[in-house]
Amino acid sequence: MAATGGAAARARVQPGTGVLPVPSRRHRRDRSDPAARRHRTEPPQSRRLDPRPGDPTPRSLSPATLGSVTDRTHVRRTAVDAVAAASRVVRAHVRDAAALAPEEKAAGDYVTAVDRAAEAAALSVLRERTPDIAVLAEESGGGSGDRIWVVDPVDGTTNLLRGFPIVGVSVALLEEGRPVAGAVGAPLLGEVWHAAEGAGATDARGTPLRVGDRSPRASVVATGFPFRDKSDSVLALYEPVFRAALRAFEDLRRAGAASLDLAYTAAAVFDGFFELGLAVWDIAAGALLIREAGGVVTDWRGDPDSVFRSGNILAGGPAWHEAMLQITTAVTAAGAESGERPSS
Repeated sequence: MAATGGAAARARVQPGTGVLPVPSRRHRRDRSDPAARRHRTEPPQSRRLDPRPGDPTPRSLSPATLGSVTDRTHVRRTAVDAVAAASRVVRAHVRDAAALAPEEKAAGDYVTAVDRAAEAAALSVLRERTPDIAVLAEESGGGSGDRIWVVDPVDGTTNLLRGFPIVGVSVALLEEGRPVAGAVGAPLLGEVWHAAEGAGATDARGTPLRVGDRSPRASVVATGFPFRDKSDSVLALYEPVFRAALRAFEDLRRAGAASLDLAYTAAAVFDGFFELGLAVWDIAAGALLIREAGGVVTDWRGDPDSVFRSGNILAGGPAWHEAMLQITTAVTAAGAESGERPSS
């Protein structure tokens, strides 16, 4: 059942723009700061992230080149700018109670007017820059194809509703089912990470990302608990893996935004990440970050391709991934012997 206020929140979206009006209650900024003045006066879609040392450099593209999927620099920059557009919406409305009035899509799964407006802002960038590429977004759905953008405009809506700043924005381009360019942002923390296949992964300052090389025993590992599907069959797979991981590694963390768990794993803050049943838009960009940072991403059976179909993910440094795969392999084998049929 939708929560009271959801319709009112939707009505606040300006027709045709997907952009919420700026609420009267804002964080105060130093009026002497030119960046602050630009933030207040520029239209939501007019600004782009400033290039940083090591960032891919935006180029002037001819109409014939615009949207070309052969230009990985272009699609990487497009992903960064789409994340930036959605992030501006999230920051502008983080304290806007009406815009954050939740509707419940399913038990424990919420959407707000901020989710929809952030998604519209990201999609506007993607459709302008790459009009020939289909888009699949969490809230509005979309198309399919060999080349497709996947978008999660607010990863961690429950966190946003409760004032917990672990909120992500994730945009990735898939080619034949694998991510080839993408970006993840943490709009309330001021972080952005981006990557392109074969070109490495960096943070917003241009610092290359590299997965951690700690021993599995010393690893701090991120995870997410099943929240959409808590059926006996799902818990029979997850719970023994969780218990084994708790014993095998130094510690576990559960922050509630898979895109950020993956980004922080690529940056060696975490040493690995595992979860069941995620959507492709939750994991595609973060998985690319980890692969380009020297890590390994597979499903729970070790398949590097089906992970984007099943959403059952193991992602981290090579040594950690090998140790974690031994755990999931043993659990799935035990389930098969007992007559259960755990999926990968």
